[in-house]
Amino acid sequence: MGCAGSTPAKGDGNVKKIRKPKPWKHPQPITKSQLEQMREEFWDTAPHYGGSKEIWDALKAATKQDLTFAQAIVDSAGVIVQSADLTICYDERGAKYELPKYVLSEPTNLIREN
Repeated sequence: MGCAGSTPAKGDGNVKKIRKPKPWKHPQPITKSQLEQMREEFWDTAPHYGGSKEIWDALKAATKQDLTFAQAIVDSAGVIVQSADLTICYDERGAKYELPKYVLSEPTNLIREN
């Protein structure tokens, strides 16, 4: 029996597997460059909201990878995945990390630039 903040032991089957976020729509159509700017601003400011810079860096790296590699990154960093789409995570000390959908996937109304 463990405390509410303890991490599951390896191999006990309770590790939450990450998955792609559900499709979402931005309030107004945005371009790829606008999306990239939003992402850049989020990652530049995210560590100021608390938590560990190392965990923020691991989450950022995971958002840029395929699901298998992203899973390996969050597992090795000790990230506790609350929401399988990575929108809510915790570190081993209980700090909460909230990721907006726009850092995890593209909106359905993304304007393709030529």
